[in-house]
Amino acid sequence: MKVRATGRTVDGRGAAPAAARKFARPAIALTLAAAALLLPFTVATQVLRSAPKPIKPDEVYMQPVPGLTHQQLQKFKAGEKQFRAPWVVFPLLGGEWGLGPTFLASSCVGCHVQGGRGRTSDTPGTIVFEQLLRLSVPGEGPDGGPMPHPTYGDQLQVFGVNVGLKENLKPGEAELYIDWIAHSVTLGDGTVVELRKPAVRIEKPNFGPIDEKVMTSLRNTQVVFGMGYLEAVSEQDILKLAELQKSQGLNGRPNYVRDDINQRTTLGRFGWKANQPSIRQQIVAAFHGDMGVTSSLYIEENCPPVQAACRAMPPGNRPELLDYAWDDLTFWSVALDAPPPRNQDSPVVKRGEQLFEAAKCAQCHVPELKTGSFPLLPQLSDKRFRAYTDLLLHDMGEGLADGRPDFKAGPRDWRTAPLWGIGVSKQVNGSVNLLHDGRARSVAEAILWHGGEAQRSRDAFAAMSREERDALVEFVNSL
Repeated sequence: MKVRATGRTVDGRGAAPAAARKFARPAIALTLAAAALLLPFTVATQVLRSAPKPIKPDEVYMQPVPGLTHQQLQKFKAGEKQFRAPWVVFPLLGGEWGLGPTFLASSCVGCHVQGGRGRTSDTPGTIVFEQLLRLSVPGEGPDGGPMPHPTYGDQLQVFGVNVGLKENLKPGEAELYIDWIAHSVTLGDGTVVELRKPAVRIEKPNFGPIDEKVMTSLRNTQVVFGMGYLEAVSEQDILKLAELQKSQGLNGRPNYVRDDINQRTTLGRFGWKANQPSIRQQIVAAFHGDMGVTSSLYIEENCPPVQAACRAMPPGNRPELLDYAWDDLTFWSVALDAPPPRNQDSPVVKRGEQLFEAAKCAQCHVPELKTGSFPLLPQLSDKRFRAYTDLLLHDMGEGLADGRPDFKAGPRDWRTAPLWGIGVSKQVNGSVNLLHDGRARSVAEAILWHGGEAQRSRDAFAAMSREERDALVEFVNSL
């Protein structure tokens, strides 16, 4: 007769016989002893499973800030899923409904590959899509920003959706190509460096000509990590930096832009000309402008009046990016950490830092900022971080000018780009393209393009010996 641990027979009629109880006790003791012997192995296995996995080289831009709760990590993962999600045109399968009708990419990660910067193409005849072309005509828009082109809007869309059949193809607005124009500069020690700049070529415009009166600005895809830190810096601290720089002979200025979420004018922080006020607005502006996906903020399709086929196409939803997905993607963007600095004890890096300071680079690329109170992610509140930016606009000279104003940013103005993480950009997605249009293929090239307020820093770098220049570049790549 089989015995249960309760001491009752299988059929439940009365207590087990004494003999059965006699054998049950040693069995229980043996079971407990075996469990005790296995416990160390079980604990070791659990520790092994909980040990952090090594970060893959191409994932260093995709890591969360430390200290997220379990609930926050789940939201972070949900946001990353949205970042990677493909979008398709209704009613096709294989992605979220709402792509187009015209667009540049079918997912966020399509341009921000692994969260990194865009890669320019050196192959003639390749249509550009990891860069975009801003468009505007003279004058100001209703909120003080650029005036969109009446036919093509505020940026050129190079692709159109296709719902299987040839007659259902919706054309892109035009084809965009880049021709690189090279020239050489000679440094103080005789070293010759080749620089290049883009010449934009627009072909096959489908809705009329784009003439020379139209203002254009080529923009490279930016990195997405560390944005939460930048949003958490108080406006007061940014304005204090502007005042300090005036005493240093510089003219760092904030951009003031339209906050569509709160219906007001406010300080801009994001974008090459600091033309976006918040991460949350930046996200839906990119969804609308780059993928043709509507949101509860930008509910109408991105179709200028003349584009009849675009306007006639049914939406994938209304809105297409649902609010919960917008929330998740906002949290993910806020909680993306910056990669840690590297080789900080290297004598060469330390020497490079000294040269960086001596050349006055740190006056605009301010090494350290401090966050204020940040309810969106309290873990970022009151933190010091080293992004090497001031979030201000500076006149960068005629060589980098795009001739296109953007709110308070003039034709020669650009926001000081953060320097952190540059040194691992190539391992993330192969890109080494720096500056607003991706023209610079190295830190040295980027420095040599500096003009305007940064002319003296550029000239100081050009006058250094090769060993000194290499040290300064190695310092920047260590950040």
